[in-house]
Amino acid sequence: MAVAQSFDLVIVGGGFAGLVAANRAAQLGLTVAVLERGHDETYACNSRYAGGVLHISYHDVKDPQPELVRAVEQITDGCADHALVTALAGTAQRAVEWLAGEGAKFDSEGSISWRQWVLAPRRPPVTHMQWQGIGADVTLRRLEQNLVQRGGEIHRGTRALSLIMDGERCAGVEAQGDRMRRAYVAHAVVLADGGFQADIDLLRQHVSPAPQALKQRNAGTGRGDGLRMARQVGAAESALDAFYGHLLSRDAFHNERLWPYPQIDELASAGITVDAQGRRIADEGMGGVFLANAIARLANPACATVIFDDAIWQGPGRSSSIPPNPVLVREGGTLHQAATIAELARLAGLPVHELEITVGAYNEAVRSGRCDALDPPRSANKRAPMGVATPPFYAVPICAGITYTMGGIMIDGSARALRPDHTPIPGLYAAGSNTGGLDGGHACGYVGGLMKAIVFGLIAAEHAAGSLQAK
Repeated sequence: MAVAQSFDLVIVGGGFAGLVAANRAAQLGLTVAVLERGHDETYACNSRYAGGVLHISYHDVKDPQPELVRAVEQITDGCADHALVTALAGTAQRAVEWLAGEGAKFDSEGSISWRQWVLAPRRPPVTHMQWQGIGADVTLRRLEQNLVQRGGEIHRGTRALSLIMDGERCAGVEAQGDRMRRAYVAHAVVLADGGFQADIDLLRQHVSPAPQALKQRNAGTGRGDGLRMARQVGAAESALDAFYGHLLSRDAFHNERLWPYPQIDELASAGITVDAQGRRIADEGMGGVFLANAIARLANPACATVIFDDAIWQGPGRSSSIPPNPVLVREGGTLHQAATIAELARLAGLPVHELEITVGAYNEAVRSGRCDALDPPRSANKRAPMGVATPPFYAVPICAGITYTMGGIMIDGSARALRPDHTPIPGLYAAGSNTGGLDGGHACGYVGGLMKAIVFGLIAAEHAAGSLQAK
């Protein structure tokens, strides 16, 4: 029989969404417990591994609310839920100021408008995953310290199993600890355990027919527990078919120095991305996140190759902070180089005739300004197309790297989990990347995972506190 403990608020997940919600609730006088599946003091989670840039759709979080709303609607092509967009844009500045009040330190990159709020110390420009003592890790540690000082509890090594329902109301969580099963009875529950990017079955069901061909560019902890628990009590969910990620060298599967950087996005969005038959896969102008999703949906996601020329290699190839030129080669990634497209095709294992036709048609469309007539069409949404015409020519075998899934539990502007009829489930909230309605859509629009987590963690705690005080 489960041992019972009672709290005002129980939170599933100890990332930014969870620890922000926990601290804000404790500030407002609630008794709080955070259930964290990880055992270690510095348990793995996507929040801890994050680069720490706080932005909203590549805009400064302190831009005026109407500008932030327009940015989200533009990048998601109008697919984002307006109530969530409004709540995100209207709370962003206050959320950053609250985080600073909790002891978070910030740095900025003055020349880049959307990188004004970077958790300090900033991650160094290295290719491999380095997170210890970096801004996100330091801030999470501070938030945990603050929670303990406020009388809140964090229960590590505790996996939430199911929600406790009292009629229509969520009244707690059943969880398994190291030694026993516990019932955490609560006035309200916040699900904040991240997406399902590390769950192969859910990925196969919703994202890719071959999820093993996606490089896990994350902490490996997002298993979809919160999504499953919410499903069991009748919560609605958004489309689950999109994720945030980037293009990586395919060698990242066996070379740890090739992930999470360098990204191959800039090369792909300037040149072309082809499948095993030498045919273009998708609209490269939509950018790396869109292309990663398109590759993941292929029957064989491990067949994609980026084709480009020397002008792209010397231009966009050097444009990012950790650029593929020269980092890809320096860290041991595959780069095929040839004087002709035919020779390049042979080196890359692609059909010569088909690749020559693809490159020729693409170059003609660039010259004539008729990239919209290509199949698939080529836009200039994220980057204008460049011809593949200046030798030497290059090919990089790539894979889709997945960071977190974009779809999940549907919530309202108060972070309340919703039923399919759009009514809230009393006592149940969700925050962070286990929620849907913002990121994603057919454009795979990226809103900004950290701000989404921080804002809706804050909102969930404040609404739960107000609801309890109103009783």
